[in-house]
Amino acid sequence: MNNFEFKNPTKIIFGKDTIDKLNQEIPEDAKVLMLYGGGSIKKNGIYDQVMTALSGIEVVEFGGIPANPEYAILLEALQLIKDEKITYLLAVGGGSVIDGTKFLSAAAVYDGATPWDILTKNIRTKKGMPFGTVLTLPATGSEMNSGAVITRAETKEKLAMGGPGLFPEFSILDPQVISSIPQRQLANGITDAFTHVLEQYMTYPIDALLQDRFAESILQTLIEVAPKVLKDPTDYKPAADFMWSCTMALNGLIQKGVPGDWAVHMMGHELTALFGIDHARTLAVIAPSHYKYNFEAKKEKLAQYGERVWNITQGSIDDKAYAAIEKTEAFFHELGIDTKLSDYTKDYEGTAEEIAKRFTDRGWKLGERQALMPEDAQKIVKMAY
Repeated sequence: MNNFEFKNPTKIIFGKDTIDKLNQEIPEDAKVLMLYGGGSIKKNGIYDQVMTALSGIEVVEFGGIPANPEYAILLEALQLIKDEKITYLLAVGGGSVIDGTKFLSAAAVYDGATPWDILTKNIRTKKGMPFGTVLTLPATGSEMNSGAVITRAETKEKLAMGGPGLFPEFSILDPQVISSIPQRQLANGITDAFTHVLEQYMTYPIDALLQDRFAESILQTLIEVAPKVLKDPTDYKPAADFMWSCTMALNGLIQKGVPGDWAVHMMGHELTALFGIDHARTLAVIAPSHYKYNFEAKKEKLAQYGERVWNITQGSIDDKAYAAIEKTEAFFHELGIDTKLSDYTKDYEGTAEEIAKRFTDRGWKLGERQALMPEDAQKIVKMAY
């Protein structure tokens, strides 16, 4: 296992009816900007729960953060923060709302002229405006990490940001909230969390036994609860396992001491930026091709994954590794997730070349060994057509 340091300062408040505890976490004298998405929280009762819990605190609202948090819309919220002299942010939503809130946390204290520079120049935020979250859609793990991804429609870019100052102070996780989530979004959440684990696990063996088994246990849990969650999201027990698995998939724990890949995400982000495809679905498009293209480098870990997660016991290492890729793709299909770019757009020709050009312009080298070049990304994306 590699050397590492680990600190996660986010307080997790997990379980039934925990939204009631909001007022215990936010300072009484705070002026809060509550951020949310398309307004579903006003239909499913979460908005009312939040406002009741915050009845003694001054709250300003900003809704309309889209599924891929859009820079231009976030600038409107940033202006509101300045105009209203906001001192505390509260994200009530899924990963997109939380990511947008992280950007605002950073931008609110940024003294540069153009907040987009935070993303393009990889400026890490050491101390942002304080914020908490009420999670409404398990998927990204953003409720317990310090990273975010922001989209800019005018330039068709989707870029990542982060820093030690962008951990939520607290996150409230009530599994009951998933009862009103549409099946498409539940399937996306399962796929997103599953791929987050794969990005930190599907590299090469370094004998980090506990880290491997942490990762495998999350994958096994997601596989087990997925059909139950999709069949009946009001069933609390699988809902709780699903929600906590999504958080554990990307709160930093399983990535410590091991190499990480993240090339699937980098390619997937470009598909979202170019075509507006759901983030999780871009991961399902890229992952099988990525593992096939990098088969020789990843086959030992693929075979281990096949044995331990999918119970593939027959054949050589190559046989098990390839069967594991097939099992993964079949799992995505069982969730109702298509795994080819052509399933989502007829305008896929030229996409691989465009992504390779973008990676070249940015000077990007990807993968756990930084050995995946733009020309490799081009081939992987083309395989995914």
